[in-house]
Amino acid sequence: MSYQVFARKYRPKTFDDVLGQDHVVKTLRNAIEQKRLAHAYLFVGPRGTGKTTTARILAKALNCPGGPRADFDPDNDLCIEIAEGRSLDVLEIDGASNNSVDDIRQIRETVNFAPARGQFKIYYIDEVHMLTNQAFNALLKTLEEPPEHVKFIFATTEPHKILATILSRCQRFDLRPIPADIIAQHMLHIASKEGISLDEAAAWAIAKGADGGMRDAQSMLDQLVAFCGDTIHEANVLDIFGFTARETVASLIKALLARETPRALDVVQREAEAGRELSQLLNELIGCLRALLIAGLDATTSAEGIPAEIWKNLTDAAAGYAPDRMLAVIDVFAETEGRMRWATNKRLHLELGLIKAIQALGEIRISDLIRVLGSTADQFPARGGDLQSPDNPRTTPQKPKLPEPEPTTPKAEQIPAPVETPDPVPVSTPAPKRQASSPLNIDALIEAAPEVADEPPAPAKQPAPEPEPTPEPEPAKPEEDDFYQDPLIQKALTMFQATLK
Repeated sequence: MSYQVFARKYRPKTFDDVLGQDHVVKTLRNAIEQKRLAHAYLFVGPRGTGKTTTARILAKALNCPGGPRADFDPDNDLCIEIAEGRSLDVLEIDGASNNSVDDIRQIRETVNFAPARGQFKIYYIDEVHMLTNQAFNALLKTLEEPPEHVKFIFATTEPHKILATILSRCQRFDLRPIPADIIAQHMLHIASKEGISLDEAAAWAIAKGADGGMRDAQSMLDQLVAFCGDTIHEANVLDIFGFTARETVASLIKALLARETPRALDVVQREAEAGRELSQLLNELIGCLRALLIAGLDATTSAEGIPAEIWKNLTDAAAGYAPDRMLAVIDVFAETEGRMRWATNKRLHLELGLIKAIQALGEIRISDLIRVLGSTADQFPARGGDLQSPDNPRTTPQKPKLPEPEPTTPKAEQIPAPVETPDPVPVSTPAPKRQASSPLNIDALIEAAPEVADEPPAPAKQPAPEPEPTPEPEPAKPEEDDFYQDPLIQKALTMFQATLK
């Protein structure tokens, strides 16, 4: 038997073998068990995430003996024919090369024929977005009302190129990129089956480089076995595919957080001279910064494959920066990634991005000023508060007040005697200064004021005024000049070395 690559040899055969797409598998299982089968399915997702594999497994579940069944025997003859692509009832069509109206017309002519062995006649069109608009329009009527024995399954990586009228007639399933930890564990599983010694660090490096695609990871492992033999280390993965080691990314982030520009540029220079892919280095840098940002907000998050010792050093270095600073750095590198995508000199743009990111960590932002002003305002009591409260040790003692004289009844001898003058001039005694601590007593002022008349009054003994009740003292209120005793005013006078006149 000829050699089979890992991507074909370890292709999933049942729903249980599908990794990282639990939401799709559960929905399809329930639909089969509840007999709620649609006439058209659309699988959407990046390359290598299992679109074709899931379509074949669904075809097996529909056409297996005694089906439709979610738990079928993958070693059955019908299932083997579907897996190998030679079943007469499951027609796999390449949408890139069969995209004309004539090709769709042939489908319309054959849909009325009954299936040969299974229960359904299944048409699987891969890269369906490559069909022309005329071909889509020719397929509309058949897709909307196909015969009962016909099922359509479509797959695409670019759903936005499919007509909305086609999308509305299908049940859409979005296959997600497979997480790196699942890919790494599957690589270790394949290595154990093949008798290959694969380091866990090497498996993580393969998973990171695959970028969510299981097929890409399997192809990389196949290439590594051809290069290294039965023992594969992380250094082998980095050398063959130009990936960056986690220690290198960690050292670059440490230099960035320490704001050591020469050290950070030296790391980039070493990677460029070693022939590493700088775009991949930038992606690793952004991913690690994102992990540090999330860890600063939630300490329970995982380190995403970074060794515990390295992760501890990185989190300690990032603890001194607020989340808004980390966000600013990530924004700088996101802009750098966009420029590097089309630039010929990628090293120049990466170095410029590092310099800008280090400057972003050290610059003063408005949020910093607000934080400083907020912490300074907490040192003073609120305006109008109890400055002498024992609960507030930062209060400044007020200027001691003079005792307020008690109101007394004016005596007769205090009233000045009338003076005879040729030209009498009204004489008035100035009213006593109004104090904020007691209300103005009009009657007392009238009693205390001297009489003023146009002619001199006749000398007579003034009757003694009746004593008035002593008003109850009211709570003392701050004097008018207490405004200048406010702690904020005193603080301002001290800061500006000012004096009151």
